Amino acid sequence: MFVTYVLYSHKYDQLYIGFTSDLLSRFRSHQNLANKGFTIRYRPWIVIEVRFHDQKSQALKDEKYLKSGVGRNFIRSKILPFYM
Repeated sequence: MFVTYVLYSHKYDQLYIGFTSDLLSRFRSHQNLANKGFTIRYRPWIVIEVRFHDQKSQALKDEKYLKSGVGRNFIRSKILPFYM
């Protein structure tokens, strides 16, 4: 099972989109454990969207869509308002 996820930093109004096969470990890394990379600059994060996929290729395709301009507009207009 693979997961495409969207994180949001309310403090900095930043989105982070990724995929993983272990969401809890990955989120823990983004939130607390990592000491370099994009996500450490914009902590704290909340998970605002999780999508489950049977195949890695589906998760990658979904991640690519969400990272596109159309996907980011979808996130900001349809998902993010529930967290504001």
